[in-house]
Amino acid sequence: MQTDPSPRPSSGPVTRFAPSPSGHLHVGGARTALFCWAFAKGRGGKFLIRIEDTDQKRSSDAASVGFLKDLDWLGIRWDEGPEYTAPDGTLVGGGPNGSYFQSERLPIYARYTEKLVAEGKAYEAWDSPEELEAMRKEATARKEAFRYRFRGEVTAEERARYLAEGRVPVVRFRTPQVAITIQDEVLGDATLPAGEVDDFVIRKKDGFPTYHFAVVVDDELMGVTHVLRAQEHFTNTAKHMVLQDALGFRRPTYGHLSIIKNPDDSKMSKRDKDKVLRKAVKEKALSAPPAGTVTAEEWTKWLGDENVQLDLDGAIRLAEALKVQLPEINVDDFRRSGYLPEVICNFLALNGWSPGHDIEKFDNGFLKERFGFDRVMKTPAKFDRVKLLAFNTDAITGMAPAEFARRCRLHADQYRPDYVARLGDAKFALLMTACQERSKTLDDPFRTNGFLLVADDALAFSDDKTVRKALGIGAAPADGSRSGLEHLRAMRGVLAGLSEWTQAALESAATAYAAEHAQGKIGAVAQPLRIGVSGGTVSPPIWDTLVLVGRASALARIDRCIAWAGALG
Repeated sequence: MQTDPSPRPSSGPVTRFAPSPSGHLHVGGARTALFCWAFAKGRGGKFLIRIEDTDQKRSSDAASVGFLKDLDWLGIRWDEGPEYTAPDGTLVGGGPNGSYFQSERLPIYARYTEKLVAEGKAYEAWDSPEELEAMRKEATARKEAFRYRFRGEVTAEERARYLAEGRVPVVRFRTPQVAITIQDEVLGDATLPAGEVDDFVIRKKDGFPTYHFAVVVDDELMGVTHVLRAQEHFTNTAKHMVLQDALGFRRPTYGHLSIIKNPDDSKMSKRDKDKVLRKAVKEKALSAPPAGTVTAEEWTKWLGDENVQLDLDGAIRLAEALKVQLPEINVDDFRRSGYLPEVICNFLALNGWSPGHDIEKFDNGFLKERFGFDRVMKTPAKFDRVKLLAFNTDAITGMAPAEFARRCRLHADQYRPDYVARLGDAKFALLMTACQERSKTLDDPFRTNGFLLVADDALAFSDDKTVRKALGIGAAPADGSRSGLEHLRAMRGVLAGLSEWTQAALESAATAYAAEHAQGKIGAVAQPLRIGVSGGTVSPPIWDTLVLVGRASALARIDRCIAWAGALG
């Protein structure tokens, strides 16, 4: 039988992050975890993780593992909590106060529930859903907020009848009808008048504790001294305080953090992705899903109900097919988009806390040393993605080339494996060298260079104004000089005759050609070549691009481009 661990002595504060495993880690949750970690570790204390999975409908094992991966990627490691083997082989977690999954702690909650019932501080409530709904309607008719109160003892006969009807009771806490003052290190003190908190449920019909009860028991038994969490839990704190008093527990120090909003003042939500997809589908008037995205059944169900959302993988495939960028909401979104974990932590810390002295750029070590309640902001933070991207760009362009290449390779191994397989080690390294100066994220070298993966006979050429102008399609140069297409035809022969296919040889040949046939204007030669091998006017430096594409593919693509442009006139 599981036994209660005793609260352990600690030389410093003990904080905890307790997510519900119902999906990916939202950036708001990541910021809470970061602040909890920084507060404890900066004061010689401990930071623990607890998985609050008592809501069986919303919990999944996969989600809890995802949370742990996200936290470890951000550099937020826990002293106690679920065991997790990090990519570097380090075993994180464990500890004397497990299990750290609430669903595995039911005997502990049961004993404390029974203690309250035995002391008359809690009771079984047998109300049916219909009876509860009737009570709510009566309160509405009286223009009052519905608050459940003790309705008297249940007799043995009533209990037998309820059981015969198949009813299952909940257990409610008998809340003292007194004013409750919440002491908060961020928001200040607030007093709820007597009667504001009703007799709330502490054990559900399925035998699982409610959030309010489990969190109070676990915080006590795990020795938590400071609780930092979202402002949405502020009024819940009153329930937790009366429970702590009834159970003879100490009260942790509380601090409630403001929410993070979009710049337009809307709440950052996973539905933001869904809105982008629905808008794109409507604009393109699609009646069926693009091939390889989602099934017809998923498509029909999704479009038929605004409340239905596609799973993450399906949403990503659909976004790629529609050529739209999904807004990043969860930590995994930002990781997939190529943001650096240290930049995410830096930026999240600024969304709710200020180090003062106009300091903006800092690492987790700095945060750990400086973080405190006194500089936590009370008002909602605005998540400025433009500023975040600027932070990320600065970090990438200031990175040592070898480190940039190493990180891009790790990113590609996880999210862009086709580039590794197609290019090989040498060309992959060249792509990194060619792209660092123009990259804002680790994903940019791949997201903007899809032409490298396309088969030569499948490369599409962009029929826009810049391409037409560069090739001289539809309008010959006014000065009678050669058009871009004519330069491309001539350079095709020059390239085919080269004995070496290196950046130096390619540039030397093109420079000599430009001096004789393009008044020395290398751009008049380079841009048609770029279009010929990439399909558009944007690519890494042209000599690097030609090496990356390779001799045979470059010549084959140029031939196709010449034929395509010639057909346009």
